[in-house]
Amino acid sequence: MICVVRTRTLRNLRAGITQAESAAETARLEGEQRRVEAAMATDSAIRAESAVETLSAALDRARTEAAQLEGELKTLRAQTLLDTEDRAALRMLLRTVRKQNAPADRVYVLFHRRALHSVHSTLEAAEAAAEAEGAPRSGWTTHAPGAALPPAADVVWRIQPLPLGGTR
Repeated sequence: MICVVRTRTLRNLRAGITQAESAAETARLEGEQRRVEAAMATDSAIRAESAVETLSAALDRARTEAAQLEGELKTLRAQTLLDTEDRAALRMLLRTVRKQNAPADRVYVLFHRRALHSVHSTLEAAEAAAEAEGAPRSGWTTHAPGAALPPAADVVWRIQPLPLGGTR
């Protein structure tokens, strides 16, 4: 089979082939560029995913550490409160020991209806003994030194301080 082609058509076809080859080369270059960009995007996505995993692990560690620190903080707060209570109790015990170790310069004698009831080292102990025997909790008055005492018949319960260690 023989085909007759005119020169103009042949020129047009050759020009079309050149344009097609040029377009194919341009498409090939663009395709290569898109493959490079896709590879870079894939690498970026992999790096981002690795960074997310690393940050997620760091966040989990931070949460665990925060929970441990909260527990320690609760323990330390409880210890601080306990230390405060311990210090208060120790101060009270120290005061008690100092009072007991201090030499007594007087005793407190408790009288009930003119009769000697008991002898105590502190005024508070004498009042507590009287209250345990039925004396009212209120109404205790102090006697000014050197003032005359009310008649014993008028007083149901009386606490009188007496000096120790000789005459004064």
